Amino acid sequence: MVALKLLLNQYTQMENKNTSLPATYEAAFEELLQIAEAIESEEISIDLLSTQVARAALLVQYCQDKLRQAEKDVATVIEQMKPNSHS
Repeated sequence: MVALKLLLNQYTQMENKNTSLPATYEAAFEELLQIAEAIESEEISIDLLSTQVARAALLVQYCQDKLRQAEKDVATVIEQMKPNSHS
């Protein structure tokens, strides 16, 4: 019975976490590493596996979006640093 309560609590925490995104790229990446490690070491029960895989997919998308935005921002700054070509 105690194990069932712990499993239910873990599942509820994961469900709540699945709806929110981390504040930073680093936090998302760290969470991805934790999920990967838990899956590789078989720490995640089969009942929670699909939830964790879905969370990982969401975090991967979040990280990709952050990287694309950073790339655009850097390109904009570099473009602004170039001498004005039509003066």
